[in-house]
Parts: sequence; C-alpha cells; structure tokens
Amino acid sequence: MSLIELKIPDIGGHSDVNVAEVYVKVGDKINIDDNLFMLETDKATMEVPAESAGVVTEVLVQVGSKVNEGDVVVKVQADGAVVAPAAAPSAPVEVAPVAVIASPAVASPAVASTQIVQVLVPDLSGNNDVSIIEVAVKVGDSIKEEDTIMTLETDKATMDVPSTASGIIKELKVQVGGKVNQGDLIILVETTSSAPAAVVAPVIAAAPVVVAASAAPVAVQASVASAKVDEVAFSNAFASPSIRKLARELGTDLGKVKGNGTKGRITEDDLKAFIKSVMSGQVSNGAVSAPSNGSGGGIDLIPWPKVDFAKFGPVRVEAMSRIKKLSGANLARNWVMIPHVTVFENADITEMENFRKQLNEEYKRAEIKVTPLAFLIKAAVFALKKFPAFNASIDGDNLVYKDYYNIGFAADTPNGLVVPVVKDADKKGIVQIAEETSVLAKAARDGKLKPADMQGGTFTVSSLGGLGSTAFTPIINAPEVAIMGVSKSAIQPVWNGKEFAPRLILPLSLSFDHRIVDGAAGAKFASFMASVLSDLRRLAL
Repeated sequence: MSLIELKIPDIGGHSDVNVAEVYVKVGDKINIDDNLFMLETDKATMEVPAESAGVVTEVLVQVGSKVNEGDVVVKVQADGAVVAPAAAPSAPVEVAPVAVIASPAVASPAVASTQIVQVLVPDLSGNNDVSIIEVAVKVGDSIKEEDTIMTLETDKATMDVPSTASGIIKELKVQVGGKVNQGDLIILVETTSSAPAAVVAPVIAAAPVVVAASAAPVAVQASVASAKVDEVAFSNAFASPSIRKLARELGTDLGKVKGNGTKGRITEDDLKAFIKSVMSGQVSNGAVSAPSNGSGGGIDLIPWPKVDFAKFGPVRVEAMSRIKKLSGANLARNWVMIPHVTVFENADITEMENFRKQLNEEYKRAEIKVTPLAFLIKAAVFALKKFPAFNASIDGDNLVYKDYYNIGFAADTPNGLVVPVVKDADKKGIVQIAEETSVLAKAARDGKLKPADMQGGTFTVSSLGGLGSTAFTPIINAPEVAIMGVSKSAIQPVWNGKEFAPRLILPLSLSFDHRIVDGAAGAKFASFMASVLSDLRRLAL
C-alpha cells in the first residue's frame, strides 16, 4: 500500500478559503468523487471531492481552517483501484508493483521500492477517437515527467501528450495509426522510490496539462449568455471547484444544470450538454438583460428553422468539419455580442509594392518571399502604438491595455478558417515577419498548427486580397477589439495636382468594438495605417 496526498484543487483564484465542514475522519474508506470538505468563500460554497480512493489515515484540516489551492488536506492509504498492492506470487506481473526490500546490511530507515504506474490519455477537450500520428517512446526507454509520449492529431491541431510519471517503460499500449480517447491506457511505467514507505505518493496519471483547442481564438467553446446568476442556486449545485470556475467563465448558472455524475454531481459533459441546448434554443439560460460586463446576455433567439430540403429537390449532405463548427460558433457569438462598426479607407501602396518586389529579388536565393501581409502586420503594430485603445480588451468593468503586440492573420484552410498569431511583431522586421507568416500559413494548411500558435492575439488582419472584393465587414476576433480587413488592390487614376496618374490602391476595412472605440478614433486609426502603408518611411519615426 502507498500513501496518497489529496490536495485542494483549483478553487477559482480564491485564497485563504474557509473550511466550513469536514465530512471524513481517520479510518473512513472513501471512493473517488466522495466529498471531503465544504469550502466557503464570500460569494458561495463549494464541495471538494476525493481524487483517489482508499482509507483515510490523516486529516490535516478542521472546521475553521484556511486553505489555498495545492494545500495537502488528507492522506489516504491507496487501495487496489489506484495502484495495485505489492505483488503476491499469484498477482499478474504486468500490473503488480514488485517490492524490493533494502538489504539488511544497510542501516537506513528508507525502503527502496518499485511500482507499476499507469499513464492515461488526459483531457482531450471533448474530442473522441483521436488519431495517433507519432509515438516517441518504446518499451525499455527511461522517461521523465513531462517527456512527450506521443503526438495526437484532431481535425484542428496536433498536441503532444506528456508523461505523468518517471521511470522505465514496461509496456506500450498504443501505436501509430491507432485511435484514443480520454482515460485510455497509454503506457505502464516502473517507478522507483527510496523515501520512507509511509510517505511515498505514487504518481497518478490523472490530469496532465494539455492546451485545449478551446484556448485558440477560433476554437473557443461558444459562451452562453447568462442572466444575473442566482448565487443561492449556484452555491447549492453539486459540482467540483473546477466545474464551478468553468461555469463562471461561460456565464452559466449551475443551478439550472442537471448532474449525471456520481451521486448527481455535475460533470463537464453535463455542463457542455446544457450549453449546447441553450445555444440551440432548446432551453433557456434565464437571460433577461445584458450584464454590464459585456457577457452578452439578454438576447432571446428563436430556434433554428427545421426544413426538409429534400421536398424541394435533390440534396447532398456533408458533415461540417470540426473547425467550421467551432469557428462558426465563435464568430456567431462575436457578431451578436460585440457592437461592430466598420470604417473604410484606401491606401496608396504603389511605393510599398515596388519595395516589396525589390526585397523579393534580394532574398530570392534565400527562398524568402515577402508578401503584402508582412507590411500590413508591421503597419498595424505602428498604428496600435499610436492608438493603444485598439490593443486593449474588456475584462468585466475594466479595460486591459496590453504592452505587447501579437498580430493574428486569418488563414483559409481546406477545413475552415484559423487565425495563427505572430508573437512580438513589434520586435521583428518585415523579412522576419514574412518568414514566420509563411511557416504558420503552411502549418495551418497542413493541419499542423498547435493551440499555442493561435493564442495571445491582440489584433487581427484578415486579407481577401487574393480572392477579390472591394470591401467587406470583418468580424472581430474576441477578446480583441478590432480587426483590419484587406481587399484586392487595383490600379486607379489619382490626381496629383497636375494630372491623373496610375496608382496601386489597397482597400482597407476596419471593424472595431464601439463599446471601447468611437467612430472618430476608428477613422483616425484607419487613416493613419493607410498613411504608413503609403509611405514606409513613417515606420522609422
């Protein structure tokens, strides 16, 4: 048997939280998801569930104690459901840890032992049957925590799965081309410890940190507009702190969600199912008015019309790609919740285009192609520095002004729209930006973008130049407050004071959040960016 330390989980950023009730005592046998304590904040109460099963050997808190995230609160003697006990002769070799007793000649209180630990597939953000495209380990390899075991590929991105244990790989349960789901067994690892047996805590492969696709700008789970949350119902809901935090972020009242977990506990699947039903119009989230924090409540949408299209003629049905479904929900939310205003401007890029062609000749041997996008990103950074409100975001009743400049660009892929981000664009030259956008665009087309490649944007450029159009209204990529749309350039006659001369004109379409930026500021920003593109010498000012 081994002792496992149970810790306070994520409690939504609260500190010094009061322990209102203790449900367990020494000697109690507990199961996973059994309640250990009730915590009480200024706004609500929350239950803390057990993450491991076994017998309670020590309770380190009492009613009235103050706890924080990560504090050890209970020690549990693990039962066979978590880690198999030391092997009896008849126990299966592949799952039973083998006890190694220290030599009697060694005068030490420590006991060296080995255990077989299971490493499981972590949270995949709701993805099922995810393809394995690479396995980075083999039987016999020595690995450490956070070492990559394998690489998974969804419709949208790839992700590396790290190990949650250190030791020797005894058995490999996956292979390239296979499909996995959350909780599937990946490897069996033989771990070694030399601490006193009573305090050795086995590594439980429960929740390694994997960046979910929902963190990417175009793959965020659609937020549910919420009315003023019923705090009483919310606090009485049977859910873990992490679920409570997620519900807060999504603006959902847990009091309206039915739990289907152990003893009626609300699970992440329950929360997602409720959100889906609200978005489809099947149930109401109780929204009555738009909150001041911009969560977008108060919009009562009627259900989507149900039509039998086959009655009117032949039809073909194709499943939407995952990217289209996720980005569609994200864009719909942004369009409904953000008061968009769009201003239009023309930039004379004749000289810029001549300079761009010159650069391409100079870097031809290096196989570097400088596109107009690189100039647009650099000009956007210059404009954002002059108009910092465009580099801000709404956070409740506050505005967050960012002193970094990460510029996203919309990339059209066979599976749908994604937005890779050029990080720290203010610290990079035009040629370097051109190289980076080329790499990111290729990764997007190949479906190789990682979630981190699409995070942290402060402003977005969406170019339709290669496809045509003279102007359009781009949709803001929340939580950003503006986006610059770029249409197809064309030669136009421009009066220079003496005569009409042919000039290359680039149409610009700036959409901005009218809650933060007024029309005058929007017009000034678009005009300034156009002037920078018309005369690149301004970048040196």
